[in-house]
Amino acid sequence: MMSDPKPKLLIVEDDAGLQAQLKWAYPDFDVVIAGDRASAMAALRSEEPAVVTLDLGLPPDPDGTTEGFAVLDEIMALKPDTKVIVASGHGARESALSAIAKGAYDFYQKPVDIEALGLIVRRAFQLHAIEVENRNLASRSGEDNRVLGRMITGAPEMVKVARTIERVANTNVSVMLLGASGTGKELLARGLHEASDRNKGAFVAINCAAIPENLLESELFGHEKGAFTGAVKTTEGKIEMANGGTLFLDEVGDIPLPLQVKLLRFLQERVIERIGSRKSIEVDTRIVCATHQNLEAMIIDGRFREDLFYRLAEIVVRIPSLAERPGDAALLAKAFLARFAKEMNPAVKGFAPDALTVIDSWGWPGNVRELENRVKRAVIMCEGKLVSATDLDLAEPDEEGDQLLNLKSAREATDRRVIRHALARSEGNISSTAKILGISRPTLYDLLKQYDLHA
Repeated sequence: MMSDPKPKLLIVEDDAGLQAQLKWAYPDFDVVIAGDRASAMAALRSEEPAVVTLDLGLPPDPDGTTEGFAVLDEIMALKPDTKVIVASGHGARESALSAIAKGAYDFYQKPVDIEALGLIVRRAFQLHAIEVENRNLASRSGEDNRVLGRMITGAPEMVKVARTIERVANTNVSVMLLGASGTGKELLARGLHEASDRNKGAFVAINCAAIPENLLESELFGHEKGAFTGAVKTTEGKIEMANGGTLFLDEVGDIPLPLQVKLLRFLQERVIERIGSRKSIEVDTRIVCATHQNLEAMIIDGRFREDLFYRLAEIVVRIPSLAERPGDAALLAKAFLARFAKEMNPAVKGFAPDALTVIDSWGWPGNVRELENRVKRAVIMCEGKLVSATDLDLAEPDEEGDQLLNLKSAREATDRRVIRHALARSEGNISSTAKILGISRPTLYDLLKQYDLHA
């Protein structure tokens, strides 16, 4: 069985004694030695080391820094992701500032402290590995982890939602999406539209909670010229605009009762009448709706029509919160970072380990929308290459309040989180999940039932 190859470390140093000392000092690395610019660049091209230690005093300018800086410039031009650690005994402070400005990772002053340099080198390798992982995950998040063509997820719970939507996409049934604010209901509705045979028609979205009651009817059904004060021209409503396509009614629970009657008639007869008109217009529009409210409770209270509910909810899809989608927070965060960094702060390349830890452990009460806003702010505020936990401005996970004081609740919350992570790692395979958790399959089934989790 072959062991993993050692990470490659390129040491650019013209002192033969120091070359041997450095090579002997780092047995954990595959050390490559170069003594001048030509051999250094040849080694960089052939060996592709992640980390380079560079003596700025190279021949033909061993008493200066000109040649060393020339090598640094060439490395940054050829492989800008390389972590270069520069060394000099000449004007250390000025050289350090210049080197960092040119793209060097760190700086140390001669004479060399082998142990201290070793710590810098190891930290550089760790950072390079993190950046590689960030790039790989960002790349995968654009391909492997997309469902419905646009939604990024690796969580079995969300993949199931996507598969359900794909199965009903080419039917004409009305679909109701239930989930908390910020869980991506409009994105799923758009994905349903694009996966259906209506994708050549328009996708029209309207937030029923954002429009005053006295204007909502006109927005949905349109109006004739002169129908009311300000109606200076005949205008199509959203239902009519989506003819041949899909209308997404977000926050459908906010539609007032009188308008619910008119919407029910459309769903039953597939005809509408604009305000101020008696002419019936046939419309072939599919309805997809969403709400975070408990419509069944609203029906009991008389605030939502039961007959309308059953017309809208021919298929009900429940969307899990971000906290119920193990691994998705980090996956989405990396995709957001890649987008926002490109637009707002190109120097930002990824997340520091502490940032990924807090992203994974945070509860995200505002779901994907909260995560997106946090990452956007962090990218703007970040002063280095990696977004830190401080940039995200999230409280420590331990500061969640009284709910963690209850041992039973804390234990259950931990069980749920660990089981979800194991399910995600095993892609929902029960045997693999049980093995990861160190429990039997019957025990796992009992826990899944107890916590209402699904493989």
